[in-house]
Amino acid sequence: MKLANKVALITGGTSGIGLETAKLFRDEGAKVVVIGTNEQRLREAQQVLGENSMTLRADLRDPAQIDKAVAEVVETHGAIDIVFANAGAGTAAPLEAVTPAQFDEQFALNVSGIFFTIQKSAPHLRDGGSIVVTTSFLNTVGTPGLSVLSATKAAVRSLVRSIGAELAPRGIRVNAVSPGPIATPFASKLGLPEEDLRKSGEALVAAVPLKRFGDAVEVAKAAVFLASDDASYVTGAELVVDGGLSQI
Repeated sequence: MKLANKVALITGGTSGIGLETAKLFRDEGAKVVVIGTNEQRLREAQQVLGENSMTLRADLRDPAQIDKAVAEVVETHGAIDIVFANAGAGTAAPLEAVTPAQFDEQFALNVSGIFFTIQKSAPHLRDGGSIVVTTSFLNTVGTPGLSVLSATKAAVRSLVRSIGAELAPRGIRVNAVSPGPIATPFASKLGLPEEDLRKSGEALVAAVPLKRFGDAVEVAKAAVFLASDDASYVTGAELVVDGGLSQI
């Protein structure tokens, strides 16, 4: 198994890409720790992942809660081998309708949350460990109504390079997986009316060269690759899983 006896910390791991990745990490032998905010979804994730896992509640917008969660992981397992910083959220709004609260909320979770997850975890990462973050095709494609979400993903792409350079002397690799349109609950949380979601989905499928939405497990497989020794000479990279949308 590719991740035998590794300790993997996953944020945003109670649904979608995060949960599918947690399941694959578990199947590859990792001891999985999932962080989320919704108590019911955390309980459901625990049932799905089984005995070789644990779930923790933490609001990643608060660095003190991240600190506490990381301390619990270290107390239980001694150290961390893999961090999958996947948690994120977005609000769709045209330029003129974006509020300061919407702006701050998205950067607080999508950028600060990822940064401090890495910062708090790094001292406990074994040398030679792996960090994987979730970016998006939005960091390379201009999309009306998603300017703030897109900007957060571009910021995270930059962090992959700079933090990757900083942690390279310890042999810790930092990479990103960049999903395209994926069939997960994420889109339903953007705040768009159902009809607008349907039209946007149809337009995206038409634009994707492979003419379909991706599945969360397809992104999870890419995350497993980046987390494992299969990617032992890969750092600072972004692995695009978007059906060709941003590439061809």
